[in-house]
Amino acid sequence: MARSLTYTAIVLAGSRPGRDDFAAQFGTDMKALVPVGGEPMVRRPVRALLASKSIGDVIVLSQAPDRISAVVPTNERLSFRQSDATIAQTMLAICDDPDTRWPLLVTTADHALLDASTVDQFAEQGAGADVAIGVVRQRNLLARLPDAERTWLRFRGGAYTGANLFILASPAVRPAIELWRSVEQDRKKAWRVISLLGPAVLLSAFFRLISLDQVLSQLGRKLGLKLRAVRLSNPLAGVDVDKPADHTLVEGILAGKA
Repeated sequence: MARSLTYTAIVLAGSRPGRDDFAAQFGTDMKALVPVGGEPMVRRPVRALLASKSIGDVIVLSQAPDRISAVVPTNERLSFRQSDATIAQTMLAICDDPDTRWPLLVTTADHALLDASTVDQFAEQGAGADVAIGVVRQRNLLARLPDAERTWLRFRGGAYTGANLFILASPAVRPAIELWRSVEQDRKKAWRVISLLGPAVLLSAFFRLISLDQVLSQLGRKLGLKLRAVRLSNPLAGVDVDKPADHTLVEGILAGKA
């Protein structure tokens, strides 16, 4: 069943409100246009998605879709659309659009190291869930990049970082997007989400007495959805380009020096 699914890919290439100091260092006001490996980095995840056997159409969402489309090669499966002010608002609009082709596989323009094999693994292992979340184990990433600085979520059985990959199976995921909207501006959003399950679960997570899968199971029951973490085998799936140190690291990886 997993291999028969064809996903519509969504690439989030929008900008946060206000000045982006990281992008400004490269002479642009849009992070998606920051050069990585000699090209605007939005091209890289788009290329990986188009090369994946699991992906049908690819939609790139941005507040300035004309500027993004101007730097991405034309492809009949590729389109560009206007995004809203926030990720949650954008995804809610897609959820409510009767023309949306489900299921969706969502990633971000700063996922510069994304490759087709990672997309395929995520698509296959995430099939059957209402919401699937790509993660990378800490031990795997640090074995590949010992000095990598990531945000780690620690649970019983291991620590993980997010991989900026999500599956949304149907419009039924709207409650999960609404939940995201309620914490979207919180830098500690993961802990805010866990806190909604009550103090016992929050304390269990804090002291690593509960696994990631157990947290998602309880959250899924609260939302009436099946949530799944997909542990990706490629540790580089846990690396994005969100700050100067990330850019230096990714450039080094692409040059074979990291």
